[in-house]
Amino acid sequence: MSKSRTPSITPWLFLAPFLVTFAVFTIYPLSQSFVLSFQQTFGPRSTVPVGFENFRYLSTDPLFWIALKNTVIFTLGSLCVQLPLSLGLALLLNRPELKGRSLFRLIFFAPSLVGLVFVGMIFSLIFEKRTGLLNVALHSVIPQFPLEFPWLQNYVMPALIIAALWLYVGFNMVYFLAALQNVPGELMESAGIDGAGPWDRFVHVTLPHITPVAGFVVLLSILGSFQLFELPFVLLGGSGPENRGLTLVMYLYNTGFVTGDLGYASAIGWVLALILASVTIVQRTISRKGEE
Repeated sequence: MSKSRTPSITPWLFLAPFLVTFAVFTIYPLSQSFVLSFQQTFGPRSTVPVGFENFRYLSTDPLFWIALKNTVIFTLGSLCVQLPLSLGLALLLNRPELKGRSLFRLIFFAPSLVGLVFVGMIFSLIFEKRTGLLNVALHSVIPQFPLEFPWLQNYVMPALIIAALWLYVGFNMVYFLAALQNVPGELMESAGIDGAGPWDRFVHVTLPHITPVAGFVVLLSILGSFQLFELPFVLLGGSGPENRGLTLVMYLYNTGFVTGDLGYASAIGWVLALILASVTIVQRTISRKGEE
């Protein structure tokens, strides 16, 4: 007797909770935001179709370009300052002769376990004029350094980069550590026997083996930096003086939930999604060419 060719519904029953949740909390909101991006809203129930007007206005909106510039500056700070330090710490803590490696790993990784709101509150005190810990410490080391140095007034982006550095440098260090521990020891020994110095061993042996993880960490840092919101919102109480701390996500929030124009906020969100998708595609293309 032949078996029934009717497909079983059992797999679909197991998939149903996920599919329903994904449809309700992902597909439906995305489709609604896409529709809203072509409308102008006046509160939750009053909308006017405007076609591509939101996107046309976006190209000339000075606040959008300020937010984009600030976000790009923060992203470059993360890539050029944070990741090299994370890699340097990983190389240091990967040395077998270093005593207390496990303790140092915990110390450097521990800040990433703290919430962004708490970090913003801590660094709002650290960057205070006169009584702030950073100004007091710098003034004690360099007497010429002013006690009333205006971090949160005139140097907002450096302040945000420093706060994020403390928060994420240990987090990225863990990824690099995992990659370094997979570098074959025999290759390092062979390179040393052939006369390669520390720098040559790093460039020709270590770096090629950690490149896939490094690419992933770079992508993760870019995506996280472009979604920056909580840290400046808490640290500055908003966008800061003269919008020096305004980011793309904060501008989206202000437009949608403060101004009430959910249509324009949706357009900002889709442009942000397009930027991140483009970055992801470029990173994947570069990674594949490197593997070939």
